[in-house]
Amino acid sequence: MADTAAAPTVRATVGDSEFDRDTAVTQREPGVYDIDLSAGWTIVNAVNGGYLLAVVGRALAHALPHSDPFTISAHYLTASDPGPAVIRTETVRTGRGLSTGQASLVQFEADGTEVERLRVLASYGDLDALPDDVRTTAKPPELPPVDQCFGADDAPPEQRAVPGSSAIADRLWLKLDPSTLGWALGQPSGKGEMRAWFGLADGRDADPLSLLLAVDALPPTAFEMGLSGWVPTIELTVHVRARPVPGPLRVSITTRNLAGGFLEEDAEVWDAADRLVAQSRQLARARLT
Repeated sequence: MADTAAAPTVRATVGDSEFDRDTAVTQREPGVYDIDLSAGWTIVNAVNGGYLLAVVGRALAHALPHSDPFTISAHYLTASDPGPAVIRTETVRTGRGLSTGQASLVQFEADGTEVERLRVLASYGDLDALPDDVRTTAKPPELPPVDQCFGADDAPPEQRAVPGSSAIADRLWLKLDPSTLGWALGQPSGKGEMRAWFGLADGRDADPLSLLLAVDALPPTAFEMGLSGWVPTIELTVHVRARPVPGPLRVSITTRNLAGGFLEEDAEVWDAADRLVAQSRQLARARLT
């Protein structure tokens, strides 16, 4: 079972937290939603991809007859900026157990030109209706106890942030496995691995929507491969497998192949009951020089 001794103090609940407020969408008309993308979820001056996926995921949860994302795939077309955005959703199919929809998130230039930032295709269902039958060879990542892992507050000031804005770090509770922290000391291991305890800083428990953030919230595996700088997501697919129980999550991300300036990141998210609650794969661009 997960070590919860050093979990963040619970100051917020699902539905009443900074994450919920910052992903809240307002329906303008059927299928169309307004959102003010918060600057609090930026990294290197761009809005984090996991936060964006949670925003669109919330709009689809409202638009579709089912509320839980089962699989959601996003193509990131252009970098999003903090500020107003519009999400347009379309119901593709509805069924008894699953419904499928698509969505686009757009922003507008100063001259009124519309720019599509993100396009999503997703299937939603009811996680609570799934049978309790698990047959797996997957195992939770082996992480040191929380008090032997390190967060941004444990680093010297000059090493606390990726160059550029890192406002998202203030909204997350991350404790990284020291064996994946060589990059922070100028001694990257060369392995494409990143592991951490994960939660929201205000102690809000995880739910299916926050899992969409969790898979894209750790430092890039590229850092531990000796690379630096922004690693923008090209495509991200998340499979939500179960509703997480209360308590901190464990996130493990690996990269096996960096080629032609692109790498994949495979993520697993485990809850405090040792259940694999989410999996993801993303393709990202890496800066080689």
